Amino acid sequence: MLQALGFVSASSVTALIIVAIAYRFVPSPGEKQSYQEFNRMGEQYSSLQKTMNKVQEDLRDLEERDNKIYRTIFEAAPLPDSIRRGKRMSNTAQTYRYTATGDLITAIQEQANALQNRIRIQNASYDTLEHLVKTKELMLAAIPAIQPVSNKDLSHIASGFGYRIDPIYKTTKMHTGLDFAAPIGTPIYATANGTVNSTSFDAKGYGNHVVIEHGYGYQTLYGHMVRIKVHEGEQVKRGEVIGWVGSTGKSTGPHCHYEVIRNNIKIDPVNFFFNDLTATSYERLVKIAAASNQSFD
Repeated sequence: MLQALGFVSASSVTALIIVAIAYRFVPSPGEKQSYQEFNRMGEQYSSLQKTMNKVQEDLRDLEERDNKIYRTIFEAAPLPDSIRRGKRMSNTAQTYRYTATGDLITAIQEQANALQNRIRIQNASYDTLEHLVKTKELMLAAIPAIQPVSNKDLSHIASGFGYRIDPIYKTTKMHTGLDFAAPIGTPIYATANGTVNSTSFDAKGYGNHVVIEHGYGYQTLYGHMVRIKVHEGEQVKRGEVIGWVGSTGKSTGPHCHYEVIRNNIKIDPVNFFFNDLTATSYERLVKIAAASNQSFD
């Protein structure tokens, strides 16, 4: 009996030791499932982190293009990173194995919020650029860009900008515009969008003439008309007829005297015909206008 009792006792102790070792080092089915689930969540988080990093990189590329290309084209100041990104974000994936679930969720939420903020600011930047595009369109439409008289064959340029011989006093005098010789009644066109600033008559100067205010510092003057079609305050579009060629005022023959004024300074109109001339025709026109001759007024 003592031998049997000793055997049973030894067996029980051995069994307890084996169970304790197994419980300590061999995972249960539930533990195996939990461990597998934990690994799966880790892989999913790692994949999510890579996706968010890729989104950050794509957004950063858009921001750089916005600053270095789009805003440069429209002469707008770039947005600093402090405004775009706010709190600095880390691009390094979290070590999920040693981070509590609550901390992981907080980190992801912070990154998502930061991305949403950057996207919101980028959308606002694009709205600003859209407004600048519309403003640029208005500005381009307001800059003189065509000849005031139909002149595709360049046969109507009679006198250019600069010092020319006065047709009456025969002295050298500054000629502040271009003379387009044409038959009486030839249409005269507004060279850009604008508002008619004045329509008046000057017997010793421009005769019947029109001044158009284009904005952005630009004005144009059209002189010696036989008749004026528009009135003060009227809105006109580029290419719209505003009057007809004549020989009124101080004029020695039918022509349109045309001036471009920028910030109250009269400048050479030959630089503002880029919409209706080819490069070759423009080069010819510049040479014709530069010839030293007698002006018509």
